[in-house]
Amino acid sequence: MNAVALAFLSAGFGAGLAVLGAAMGIGRLAAAAMEGTARQPAATGDIRTGMIISAALIEGVTLFAIVVCLLLALKT
Repeated sequence: MNAVALAFLSAGFGAGLAVLGAAMGIGRLAAAAMEGTARQPAATGDIRTGMIISAALIEGVTLFAIVVCLLLALKT
């Protein structure tokens, strides 16, 4: 294997790990939000707002990680 092939392989693994981490984070976030809504239905709006903001931040970090992986792969 040459350096270009290893760069593409590493970028694929890095992007995959970033996506798996984001999926786990959003899954835990949604589970906690559902549990909080079930415990206190009056706070549904506040919980939903916090959940959407947190999910957007998780997605932003994931997109950044994927872009970094692609840039490092295409650098060679």
